[in-house]
Amino acid sequence: MTQGMLLRQITDHANRADPYPLYAELRKTPVSQQGDALFVVSTYWEIKSLLHDPRISSDARNLSPQAAGALPQQEEETTALPPAFLKLDPPEHDRLRRMTMRPFGPPHTPRRVHNMHGELARIVSDLIDGFGDRDQVDLVDNFSYPFPVTVICRLLGIPREDEARFHSWADTIAASLDPDPDQDPGERLRVTQQARTELGMYLSGLIDERRGAPGDDMLSALVTDHGPDGQVTPIEVLSTAALLLIAGHETTVNLITNGMLTLLRNPDVLKRLRDEPRLAVPLVEELLRFEPPVQLLPQRTTLADIDIADTTIPKGASVWLVLASGNRDPQRFLDPDRFDPDRKDNQHLGFGSGIHNCFGAPLARLEAQLALTELARRLDNPRLLEDPPPYRQNAVLRGPRHLNIAFDGFRA
Repeated sequence: MTQGMLLRQITDHANRADPYPLYAELRKTPVSQQGDALFVVSTYWEIKSLLHDPRISSDARNLSPQAAGALPQQEEETTALPPAFLKLDPPEHDRLRRMTMRPFGPPHTPRRVHNMHGELARIVSDLIDGFGDRDQVDLVDNFSYPFPVTVICRLLGIPREDEARFHSWADTIAASLDPDPDQDPGERLRVTQQARTELGMYLSGLIDERRGAPGDDMLSALVTDHGPDGQVTPIEVLSTAALLLIAGHETTVNLITNGMLTLLRNPDVLKRLRDEPRLAVPLVEELLRFEPPVQLLPQRTTLADIDIADTTIPKGASVWLVLASGNRDPQRFLDPDRFDPDRKDNQHLGFGSGIHNCFGAPLARLEAQLALTELARRLDNPRLLEDPPPYRQNAVLRGPRHLNIAFDGFRA
């Protein structure tokens, strides 16, 4: 099976709705070779080992010419931005991640996410109030999508009057990650490039403003902070803001939507969450195992020959780590295909592991906990209108494109 064939299998309509039988087949060979230069790793312990192996690179420049040539052709992004630290290796990765973490979390800003709790709760409440007198909504368009973009606006310090413009750019760029096959590729590329350019120019202006008059937001902190690693350059601030926008936005949309879909399929758990709000914490961890928003990491390569699971992965090969398959590995999790918010020892791979463990995980967890708790509390008799719902084409960031639900009203 070639790389393209595997992608087509994963993105096949039936497999997008339920990819787990395909993953079970993949796990029969923990490390399988697909074509000449692609190796797919599908079992928990092997994935975890490679995520912590310094011989695994996230920098596509380390792919062999053979592996790089076998990658599916993608539209080029015309952007002057350097790679975000997500696509870099140490020491450059470590430097940029440390500098970005200083205004975002421990140890320098330990309460940044915690202090957003009230703001996030108000955004959730306002979005549900926005359902008005309707008795059915598309949860994606009316809730799961606008919520994380609004959060990123508040985190970066985007002025309220500019949030609508920011939302528009974010929607356009996010849509390019999961292109509509019926849309003209040239027009899609043009629209996406225009959105990237306008967003970049807007952020550049905002960065200049914050340098002269900083506020209590992450963008201000990034442009004014002088730490042991020096100061983040303006181009690095732009790259980091783009990473927060895309990586944080798309994953949280899918986490919330997959979460509500799972709850509606498990009404006993939905009722428990309504009655026991504290269940939200372990419930979101189980969602990250059971229906992770990031299904696989396709951008890895080897810096040396690696022997694993009776297989030698040669230097420069393309390596796909199928996180969602590892999360359903019966060698690691008891009864892995059962959704169990009371599961113990739930060390899932939903946020990856190792040095590239999801940077925004604390914020994504809090967003999902608040969103699902409030939806469970306020919606009266929520139910699915279509199951399975229509899914995105994207095999990496998996989630419903729409989630139409009906309800009998909602509580104040």
